[in-house]
Amino acid sequence: MFIPLGFVQRSVLTSLGKMAYYTNQGELWATDGVGDTPSGTLRERETLIFFHGIGGGASAYAWSKVYPAFAAEYRVLAPDLIGWGRSDRPEQNYLPADYIAMLIEFIEQTCQAPVTIIASSLTGAFAIRAAVKRPDLFKSLILTLPSGIKDFRQYYSNSFFAQIASVPILDRVLYAGQVSSFGIRDFFERVFAQPNRLSPEIVEAFVQSAQQPNAEYAALSFLQGNSSFDLSEYIPRLTTPTIFIWGSQAKFTGPDVGRRLANLNPQAIQAFIELEDVGLNPELEVPEVIIGLIRKYLPVLAQ
Repeated sequence: MFIPLGFVQRSVLTSLGKMAYYTNQGELWATDGVGDTPSGTLRERETLIFFHGIGGGASAYAWSKVYPAFAAEYRVLAPDLIGWGRSDRPEQNYLPADYIAMLIEFIEQTCQAPVTIIASSLTGAFAIRAAVKRPDLFKSLILTLPSGIKDFRQYYSNSFFAQIASVPILDRVLYAGQVSSFGIRDFFERVFAQPNRLSPEIVEAFVQSAQQPNAEYAALSFLQGNSSFDLSEYIPRLTTPTIFIWGSQAKFTGPDVGRRLANLNPQAIQAFIELEDVGLNPELEVPEVIIGLIRKYLPVLAQ
């Protein structure tokens, strides 16, 4: 697994299992009057939490080219969700309620005050539902391509891959093919707007995560559509200040879907940013642009 310089791995115990996360610690990030306590815990800094998206090989690595840029100013937390990366991977079906619970529990166990969440894709949709359920925990949301996959009753679970993923034995064959080096490279080359932005490190990081024991349970739940839902039913109830960032070339859930979702609640969703010539994973494809947008909108959302 890949951990950025100046970050360490920690964990908390949730109702679903042990959840690993990565946080900035040590002299590298210390400043006058704001540093590490003797126990190594950052103090006097606002917290930013980066939640990765859902899909074969997903982990906190997906944000690893973004979150170190904030380590000198913020307390940064980047967890592996249960079922993914270095967190526990229980043998179960993973439902939206499970993800919403783990987001809420992680915030409760690691933070003292409402926090800003940066999240991607389906996890961004879970963050919206968590903020609707527990608005006291959320200061603001910056989300890249948040989608419940079944938005506006367009059911992803009817897809060809979802049907194969529901057949015993064939589901494991499908997973094995999807998480090979070839399978992961092929996927990213199709969903990046510019395949030349794909590095060998990205492929290797996703392969390592996908090949952890029991990693197939969460991935197959996603492929079968069991983790998906219609986000349009929840957005009207959102009160947390939110920004949507969308790749213009995003496959599966294009910017037209994103704009429809954002228009459901313009009071909460304060901006919709469409990135030209960017695909499904802006945080991996153009991390420097995402860093700039987060820096731009953090003070706007705090007003």
